[in-house]
Amino acid sequence: MGICMSCFKASSADVTPPSVDVTVKRQQMAEAAERRIKQQEIRGIKDPGKVKRLQQRRDELDKELAAGGPQPEPNLRWQVQ
Repeated sequence: MGICMSCFKASSADVTPPSVDVTVKRQQMAEAAERRIKQQEIRGIKDPGKVKRLQQRRDELDKELAAGGPQPEPNLRWQVQ
């Protein structure tokens, strides 16, 4: 008889956990979203530090070119042989 009665008891999986506060849930979801974004940024990159350094260097060069004003056009040479 004890065997049959165990079938009618609620299992631990059926019991709902106490509800989590809405603000805590939102904070956890925001943190998870930030982690996913970070993982997508570095996906497929062996050295993320190198990529950041190259990107900073490119930005610095762009700023220098923009600050220097218009670049003079180089003289064109026609070579006829």
